[in-house]
Order: sequence, then structure tokens, then C-alpha cells
Amino acid sequence: MDRWQLALDSLWPLVRAALIGTIPLTLISFILGLIVAVLIALAKLSKIRALRLFGSFYVSLIRGTPLLVQIFIIFYVFPFIGIRMDAWTCGIIALTVNVGGYAAETIRGAILAVPKGQWEASATINLDYVTTLRRIILPQAFKIAVPPLSNTFISLVKDSSLVSTIGVLELLRQAQVIATPTYDFLTLYIEAALIYWAICIVLSFAQKRLENYFDNKATV
Repeated sequence: MDRWQLALDSLWPLVRAALIGTIPLTLISFILGLIVAVLIALAKLSKIRALRLFGSFYVSLIRGTPLLVQIFIIFYVFPFIGIRMDAWTCGIIALTVNVGGYAAETIRGAILAVPKGQWEASATINLDYVTTLRRIILPQAFKIAVPPLSNTFISLVKDSSLVSTIGVLELLRQAQVIATPTYDFLTLYIEAALIYWAICIVLSFAQKRLENYFDNKATV
């Protein structure tokens, strides 16, 4: 089969795999990962030593081991201890815990960057710790964390391709499936790479718009 024809015929299946596989996988993992990251960041900032140690251990473990190894442990090792999940769920969990480990330090730094006067001001109006975090500290911290968190999200789009190794049908896996009968992996991999690139360009544009929005809001 002509390579150009193969590329044209496979374009929609690859785009569809990105739309129903890669993008939802990335979005769900990122949102859940942010929740984990906030909890881990707060644990590292806690006055309770056990929580600080747990937070530091989690971040060290996640950042010190490859994402591919984390995926394999969840998919291949967990069944031996009685935890059985489908490939999609395993991929979500692996990406979530990975994002949580990396984004936790970003959020922790952003929380520390919020002026201490904000805590003191909230104390003067008798706001408790949780309310202060929810209504005052975390909203400001997330504004500070937008650029690095956006980079994490863009990186996650590319990292999601690793779940193809456990059979999750996302963009890279779809390229492999289409290429298998023709053995023209080069054409399909280049096409998949261009689609990943296009997604990242769109996300980079959205990131700049978001950063400009917060910058303009801060100057008002």
C-alpha cells in the first residue's frame, strides 16, 4: 500500500483514538492527580511529623522510579495480591499517582509563595484552617502554579502513550494496531507523533492564554 494512502486512511482512526483515548485518559488522570498532589503537599507542610515523612516518602518514591515501572507494577504485580483491574483503570491509577508525586512539589511551593499575611488576616476574622485553605490560600496558590502545572499537563499527554504497553487503546496503541498488518510502523509512528505534536501546540496556546488571563487579572 502507498504510504500516503496509508497515512490518509489511518488519519481518522488515529485522531479518534486521541479523542476517545489519549485526551480523556490525560484529563481524568490530571484532575485526580491534582487532588492527590494537594493532599501530599499539605502533608509535607503539616506540623505532624508522620504526615511530613509520608509526604516526603511518596514524592521521593514517585520521582525516583520510572513511570513505565509504576504502570507495570500496578498492572502485573497487583493481581498477585488479589487486586485485579482492567488496563484502562490501571493506566488511570498509574498516571494519577505519578502526577500526584510531581505536582505535589509545585503546589507546595505555590502555597509557600502565598504571603504569610494571608494566614494572619484569616485568623483575625476567625476562619479555621480548612476554610482558609479553601477560600484564600489554595485559589492564590493555583494562580501561582498555573505555568508549571500546565507544563505537567502537556507532559502527561505524551506520557500517556506508555499505557499502550498494557494494551490501553490510545493514540500510540492504535498506530501499532494499524501498522501491524502492513509492517509500515515508520509511517504510522510519524503520523502519531504529528498528532501528539498538534495536541501539545493547542495546549501550549491555551496555556499562554490562561497565563495572560491571570496576569491581566492581577494587574487590575
